[in-house]
Parts: sequence; structure tokens; C-alpha cells
Amino acid sequence: MLAIQRITLAFIFMLVTLPLNAQQRERTRRDPFKEWDKNADGFLSLDEFPKQLGERLFKRIDADKDGRISRKEDDTYRARNRRSNDRNQKPSRLPEGIKLQRDVVYATVGERKLVLDLYLPDKVSKPLPLVVWIHGGGWRNGSKDNAASRLSPVLMRGYAAASVGYRLSGEAIFPAAIADCKGAIRYLRANAEKLGVDPDRIGVWGSSAGGHLVALLGTSGDERKWDQHREHANVSARVQAVCNWFGPTDFLRMNDFPSRIDHDAARSPESLFIGGPIQERKAKVAEANPITYVTADDPPFLHMHGDKDQLVAYNQSELLHAALKKAGAPSELYRVKNGDHGFRGATEDTQQQLADRVVKFFDQHLKKNK
Repeated sequence: MLAIQRITLAFIFMLVTLPLNAQQRERTRRDPFKEWDKNADGFLSLDEFPKQLGERLFKRIDADKDGRISRKEDDTYRARNRRSNDRNQKPSRLPEGIKLQRDVVYATVGERKLVLDLYLPDKVSKPLPLVVWIHGGGWRNGSKDNAASRLSPVLMRGYAAASVGYRLSGEAIFPAAIADCKGAIRYLRANAEKLGVDPDRIGVWGSSAGGHLVALLGTSGDERKWDQHREHANVSARVQAVCNWFGPTDFLRMNDFPSRIDHDAARSPESLFIGGPIQERKAKVAEANPITYVTADDPPFLHMHGDKDQLVAYNQSELLHAALKKAGAPSELYRVKNGDHGFRGATEDTQQQLADRVVKFFDQHLKKNK
């Protein structure tokens, strides 16, 4: 249990999923230490340390126990967690003929650079359909990095791909994450010709919290109330196909079914994402619910969800699927029998079969008449 807590805290602190030699590059993208050091004295006091990260983590980083965190202590803690992650993470192998462009800046928030990774063929003879991956992790963990293994099935079938980094809830609460995802879509569409992709054939795919974000991209279309980025503000953020893997939909109903966590709790992933206990912020929860924006002209959806999911109940996909069908929008719900969260324990589908279903869906909607 202690090991799991350590890993979770490390994710929250944005210290993992970075290559060992990338400390300076990450600081260029975002420097939490500098952001939190409000009086610019080179140290973090407990009052300056984010409350959501807790006093326990503060004391762990404060190696000399002087009641403050120095830059050196911060760097040491980052490096230690990064090495631990590197030992446990296998590098993803790119399919032959695909090049990876890391950390492409798609928008900025102050000095903070928002970045995505591009997976593009060496040679492109005509504009390709694009699949955009949005990672999961409870909106507070996870990374865009090392998405090659997830994206390989579409890359090998003639797609370009992107993996998007977005602000996590420890940095900025809703609507920051969806504003970032929309900013990424606008960047990709605005630069479609340069990238060799078709701006009218963009699909999105995400799992868990990423599933929620791609569903919100799909139903909200060109909804402008979340716009936070000046870059390409006049470009559409609409997408043409959505693959939602076991994403939450209506946070207020997540406790309707047995779960490994209490979703209504003040420290649940959903509450941290919204900015407070979800049952006390029902209007904000409704704003984050993809069902709120469902209309008949929404793009085609494919929902894939394990019927034994003990973290995000299968019913969450049922709710969105039913709302889309009622509105007359195309939607398919695929039940992964005996699958827990992440499809673990599935008895009738292999990982390859699940991936093939995703590719078939994108082929149907992004390659038709092309």
C-alpha cells in the first residue's frame, strides 16, 4: 500500500514519465517550483506548497527537515522518482517508417508551454486521416509520452497520430483540461497542410479520464465558453469520430454502482478535477458532462467498456450512448465481457481484437469515400 501511495504522489507532483536526461527540458515546459515560490526566495514553505499535495509529501521532500524545500531538494526528489519510473517503463517501439516529433508546442498559458507528440510517416503522398490520443490517469496523473504502443494499430493502417499533454488537476481544475484538448485540435487542424494530414478527418481516442475528454470533445463541438488559448482561436475544434474507452460521463451517478473508490469524496479524482466535492458543485459537474451537449449532429461514437469495471461503472458508457441515440447521433456501445477497468480480466476479447475494433471504427468513419 505504501508503494502505491508513493507512486500516486509522484504522479501528482509531475515528477514521472520523463527521460532521465530531460530535467532541464521539463523545467522549460513548466517549472512548478518557480510557480509555487510566491516570494521568490528560492525555497518553498508549507504555506506555498499546494494544499492538495499535502503536508506528508512536503515533509518527504524536505530532506534536511528545516521546514522548507530548497531547489536542490526538489530536484533530488524529482530525479529519484524519475529513475524509479524509468526502471519500470519499457520504451515504446515505433512502427517502421514512422517518425516521432516530441514536445511540439500547441499553445501557451503564461510561460507554461502545452505540448503534444506527433507520429508521422516518413513519406506522405496525400493528406492522411489523423487519430489523436488523450491519455487517462484520473485527470491528475498520466502522460502523453510513450504512446507508440497504443497508437501502433492505427499507425500501421495509414493514419497519422498525435498524443496530447494537458494540464492535470493538481495544476489547474476544470475546464483547463478540455480547453487544452480543444487547443490541440485547433493547432493540428490549422497546421494540417504542413503536417500532411486531412483537417476534415480527425478522430479522437482516449481511455478513462481521456475517454471523458474525448467524449466532451465530440459532443461539445465548437462550444466556445472554455476557450483559454489565443492560438488559432478562429479554427474549429470539431472532430469527426470519437472512440471512448471506459470514460466517466455523469460524475454524480458514479456511486450508483459498486466501486473501488468513493467518487463523491472530497479527494476523489472527480472532485479534484471539478475543484471541490462533486455533490456540492452540481452545476459545474453538469458543465463537465458530455451528455449536456449532445445533439443530432455529433460525430460517430464508439464506446468500449468492461461490464465488470470496478472503477468506472459500465453504466457510465450506457448513459452517454443512450443520450446520443435519443438525439439521433450515431453511437455504438461494445460490452467487453468480464472486463474490469482497462479491460483487465476480459474473457472473450484479446487486446489485439479490441485494437482491431478501434481501427475498424476509424476506417469506417475517417476513410470512407477517400
